[in-house]
Amino acid sequence: MKRLFLAMLVALLVLSGCSSAPEVGAITPPYIDTGIDPEAWALVPAGPFPYGQHDALRDLPYDYEIMVTDVTVAQYARFLNEALAAGVLTIGAIEVDSGFNVEDDEYVALRTVEGVGGYYPGDPFDGYDHEMRIEPGVKLYIPLEEAPLRLTFDGETFAPIPEYANHPMTMVSWFGANAYCEFYGWRLPLDAEWEKAARGVEIDEEGHGRPFPWGDEIAPNNANYYSSFDLFERMFGKLGNTTPVGFYNGRTYDGYETLDSPSPYGLYDMAGNVWQWIGDDFADMHYRNLRGGSYYSYEVDLRVWKFNMAGPEYYAPDVGFRCARDAQP
Repeated sequence: MKRLFLAMLVALLVLSGCSSAPEVGAITPPYIDTGIDPEAWALVPAGPFPYGQHDALRDLPYDYEIMVTDVTVAQYARFLNEALAAGVLTIGAIEVDSGFNVEDDEYVALRTVEGVGGYYPGDPFDGYDHEMRIEPGVKLYIPLEEAPLRLTFDGETFAPIPEYANHPMTMVSWFGANAYCEFYGWRLPLDAEWEKAARGVEIDEEGHGRPFPWGDEIAPNNANYYSSFDLFERMFGKLGNTTPVGFYNGRTYDGYETLDSPSPYGLYDMAGNVWQWIGDDFADMHYRNLRGGSYYSYEVDLRVWKFNMAGPEYYAPDVGFRCARDAQP
């Protein structure tokens, strides 16, 4: 029983960092065009960079590319339609394994969700204490009957809610994010790839890298975070909401002036808006990292070395993703 209690405590600590974001299903903002292309990619060249809170030098000996923005609702709806046509989606009741009983050394199937999913081949299992066993099978990508979902399905076609078409795709599990990237021959960024793309290689005289993608300080007009009072918070109060991808690009929207806040490689929303799934499979636990903070995070959690963790079945209104790929010829 003591071991079971410990496992439950660990799970609560992990998911408390990704605590349920506020209810946003009833909010319908106006469509805002930011002028940033969600189809764009940025090149990150090989070489060393400061990594982690203590700026330890780390080297990535290869070039790679990463999306300039998070994947949008419109892009994810397009993927679902293409995957449906390809016959690789499961739509209906999907069993979600989201608990691990250490006492019996097995997963516990906690619930069934009406949603969209697909086959995942599973992960290696090494038998570490508290390691999650990810078996082969159909995994949930998105739930279909939960209010915060920003797309619709009429039985034949997926479509974005128009006002949210260029907002980041949310309510997507790690399995759903990974499936999107792999469908197009890409991948989720590794933890080190994400951080290098977010902070660049610059080191100051004291040996420190930048703490935020755009520099050393954070202002409310840099990013969408808790009580940053962006345009959407002003419209809907302290509840908060996602902002369209690339919103913080120096433009003024309805009198709200943003600061141009890309990373050194031109990536937007690498701090705030939504947490972003990371591709690494940590062999001793199989939780996945989440990077960047969200509209439900305080500014301290938007620093480039901060991370959160959750099981790959987790989804929430403030969790999204972007993809990476090998450098193109």
